[in-house]
Amino acid sequence: MSDLCEADSLFALLLAGDEGAPALLAPERPALTRGGLAQQVRRVGSALAARGIAAGDRVAIVLPNGPEMAAAFLGVASHASAAPLNPAYRAEEFAFYLDDLDARAIVLAEGVDSPVRALAAARGLPLLELAVPQGAAAGVFELAGKGSAAERGRPAGAEDEALVLHTSGTTSRPKVVPLMQCNLLASARHIGEVLRLGPGDRCLNIMPLFHIHGLIAAVLSSLGAGGSVVCTPGFNALKFMGWLAGDQASWYTAVPTMHQAILARADRQPEAARAAALRFIRSSSSSLPPQVMLALEATFGCPVIESYGMTEAAHQMTSNQLPPGQRKPGSVGVPAGPQVRVLDDDWRSLPTGAVGEVAIKGPNVTPGYQANPEANRQSFRDGWFRTGDQGTFDADGFLTITGRLKEIINRGGEKISPREVDEVLLDHPAVGQAVTFALPHPKLGEEVAAAIVLREGQEADEQALRAFAAERLADFKVPRRWVFLEEIPKGPTGKLQRIGLARQLGLAE
Repeated sequence: MSDLCEADSLFALLLAGDEGAPALLAPERPALTRGGLAQQVRRVGSALAARGIAAGDRVAIVLPNGPEMAAAFLGVASHASAAPLNPAYRAEEFAFYLDDLDARAIVLAEGVDSPVRALAAARGLPLLELAVPQGAAAGVFELAGKGSAAERGRPAGAEDEALVLHTSGTTSRPKVVPLMQCNLLASARHIGEVLRLGPGDRCLNIMPLFHIHGLIAAVLSSLGAGGSVVCTPGFNALKFMGWLAGDQASWYTAVPTMHQAILARADRQPEAARAAALRFIRSSSSSLPPQVMLALEATFGCPVIESYGMTEAAHQMTSNQLPPGQRKPGSVGVPAGPQVRVLDDDWRSLPTGAVGEVAIKGPNVTPGYQANPEANRQSFRDGWFRTGDQGTFDADGFLTITGRLKEIINRGGEKISPREVDEVLLDHPAVGQAVTFALPHPKLGEEVAAAIVLREGQEADEQALRAFAAERLADFKVPRRWVFLEEIPKGPTGKLQRIGLARQLGLAE
């Protein structure tokens, strides 16, 4: 493990290491070295300084996935505060986030027709347009409004805000999560230590870069260890195997739905999957079905490391271990950076085997939600943060997440973990994907429902799946409503979302 992540600021981290080593790569683009990336970050700082933007000021970044997005994030976060927004947002969504964040400027690709342009004009926000010179290395761009060398931006420090994101807000108004440079550096260091990353490692990033997973687990952890990252245009199952081979990646990280899509393609190219010579595969952001983990290991011939992360923790909290350490299918591993406890409703620690709410404390954890005293009162105490996830530790110190507290189905007083039902359904040979969710019920309050995607060429009806589940689950856990789909709706980061699924599918009024 490199000591680069011991740097006390993002800018110091980017200045450290071998200047000639590759840092950012992209399909069909020349690689950008660490030295070249440091120069690009300085240019971004100058552009911000020319607009009067400095530490503490928030800059919205509206860019597609790719090396420019990665470099823009690093440049802005090193001098101010980066606020990445999903480029697919509609005008109303952009308006909400720009106002909620109090953004000082917007970074947008030159010539892109986005509703954010009109919003910038209406609010008097500077629009910094990004242009990529012909033949430029991955991540190199020019930014309108850049200053002269005399106007070089002053890098921000460890205690300054570097990144600001919103929670998903599936059941309430999204909460603003500010993260300091020290939070990001700690999380990148934790990830690098767990995965034993070094200068020879190369991550193939397929995660969106407006989300904590891709920004920290793929980009910053790689650079913090002296390694490199391949910045793809975004997840594409048809191109994945080609990217993997072409850029000689040693690992990739993704959400379970992406892993499942990759498996479907890799099954048709088993020799190519083995030839990829991955050192490991990482999974995070939602629970990885044990069946998918085992299939990935068999297909690619390498360990699959499931980790547990969330925005408020600058991503990683726990992780399974690389060999010769343990990894347990269905578990999210052992504490991997912060302290982790399971608490009761009164903030008291519960013993091994007991189920309670997972709480964390450590240098990677946000200091608190912005302008939300009630949420802070409920979620933070003495440095501890309640995650909203329900879980339990086993005798080996491995944590299993039994469900998101808000996702637990309450069927007439009987509490049901939807993940438990998912895993049973996925054991059926015809089931490719399964998402169990709550369906409103006039008498019971909630009923158990399941959305199913069948494997290609396989058949199964409601009667068959109900009988299969009834042999393996208590009667009250067996889904009463079944929905067969070609594709289950996903969130913008590729995660399957239980909350609100009944409404999305037209099953709830």
